[in-house]
Amino acid sequence: VKMVIEAVCIVLGIKAKKIAGERPGETVDDYWEAAKGQLLTDPKFLNYLIEFNKDSLQEPTIQKLQPYIQSNDFRPLAISKVSKACTSLCLWVRAIEKYYHVAKGVAPKRERLAEAQASLEKTISALNESKKRLYDVEDKIRELEEVYRESAAKKEELSNKVRDCEEKLIRAHKLVGGLADEKDRWTAKTGELEIKLNNLVGDALLSAGVIAYLGPFTPAYRATIVKQWQIQLFNLNIPHSENCNMFTTLGDPVKIREWSISGLPTDNHSVENAIIVSNSRKWPLMIDPQGQANKWIKRMEQDNGLDVIKLSNRGFLRTLENAIRFGKPVLLENIDEELEPVLEPVLLKQVFKQTGNDVIKIGDSVIPYHDNFKLYITTKLPNPDYKPEISTKVTLLNFTLTNQDREDQLLGLVVEKERPDLEEEKNTLVIANAEMKKQVKAIEDKILALLVTHKGKPLDDESLIDLLAESKKTSETITKKVTESEENEKKIDETRLLYRPVAVRASVLFFCIVDLALIDHMYQYSLNWFLNIFSLGIANAKKSSSLDERLFNLNQYLTYSLFTNVCRSLFEKH
Repeated sequence: VKMVIEAVCIVLGIKAKKIAGERPGETVDDYWEAAKGQLLTDPKFLNYLIEFNKDSLQEPTIQKLQPYIQSNDFRPLAISKVSKACTSLCLWVRAIEKYYHVAKGVAPKRERLAEAQASLEKTISALNESKKRLYDVEDKIRELEEVYRESAAKKEELSNKVRDCEEKLIRAHKLVGGLADEKDRWTAKTGELEIKLNNLVGDALLSAGVIAYLGPFTPAYRATIVKQWQIQLFNLNIPHSENCNMFTTLGDPVKIREWSISGLPTDNHSVENAIIVSNSRKWPLMIDPQGQANKWIKRMEQDNGLDVIKLSNRGFLRTLENAIRFGKPVLLENIDEELEPVLEPVLLKQVFKQTGNDVIKIGDSVIPYHDNFKLYITTKLPNPDYKPEISTKVTLLNFTLTNQDREDQLLGLVVEKERPDLEEEKNTLVIANAEMKKQVKAIEDKILALLVTHKGKPLDDESLIDLLAESKKTSETITKKVTESEENEKKIDETRLLYRPVAVRASVLFFCIVDLALIDHMYQYSLNWFLNIFSLGIANAKKSSSLDERLFNLNQYLTYSLFTNVCRSLFEKH
């Protein structure tokens, strides 16, 4: 037990007391008394052992322990026979001594570990510093990348704007180039429209008066009345255009050309009648002894499914009802001075609503009324006496041909017989010119409509610019063709005019035989009969290579042929 206590005291560094040894003058270390005073009586003794700093052992302490460690009596087995508690202390001392030797071998490694850890910490610190700098650099890079992206986006935006400006500039050149020729025309047209707008009241008043009141009268009487009305407009200070007339107010050159192709005579009187037909609210009743209005209506409406009826036809009312129901045009021809009462609802347009639809009552039948329905009425009576109530139901029109109309018709017939190639080319050019002018007007209207109805800026719509440029190109091509065709038409007209003396003579002869009815009402000669005589005369007159001689032969033969045919039909007393 004493040996174990001494070993514990050596380890714990408790100083021993010096006592006399066995030999005189000799002193030895006594740890027992010190141990009893400092360790064995201390309640924290076990804590000292547990919390002992093993790494604080020094070599001298270990050297002092060697005699104990090497002693056979300092064995756990030997000590256990004496004291169990001391056995544990013996084990503790031996463990401390063993730990020292082990730690002594491990110390260099610990030092190297410490150095390595220090180096590692330094490296980690440097790494952390480097990482921090890296993070700062990455943040800076991100900022620069963001700035770069913004700059790239701005560059792309500017590039797009540049391209957009270049494209708009190209479109602007196209637009300006394409519509440059239109500027002067549109400017002049704007000025004309402003003037027309200011004079609209007087012009419309005069045109309305012509439509309402002057239809039945001759061209000369119409011109006289229109002149008087113009004077009244001036005296009453009603704004109106100088020499205002129905042509400038209501006439459409393209439409008039189409009417001419359909057989309408080209004189002002006939064109006025056609304008009245197209603008009057009442259905027209045309006085047409020569059948020219009949011919014009049939050709004009042939593509629209025209129905031709007479009051003497069986079932004419059913045909009329079907035309009203399906919106077809109807020509009621060869009427007398009286109209059937059953026609009154149609003439007065007595249309009313039934279950939300437009209907009209004809007799006992109520039928749907189609907005496209049109009614034309003609009579062959040269001078009919219609009652005033009929004039309130229809628009009376005098379609009796003038001398100029007859000359033009006969000129066309003689040229057709003498120079069929020339007349065919003339008709082809007239039709082609009318169609091309119609196309030009349609294209011009389309250009204006596109510019007016387009939403947004025109330069932003490339398709609009291309469409305008293409339309303008087409318009220029057609206009050029029209100019060339009109020049060819003038040349043809110059050649046709060489045959006018024959037409003039024939026209005079026709009106002479028409006036024979003034002598006796039995002397009635139809236009078809006269045209047949005229055609036979052209075919039978003596041929000649000289145009002047041929014209002389035609006039002589036609005059003689008509004279013999008329004389054959005269009464003996005349």
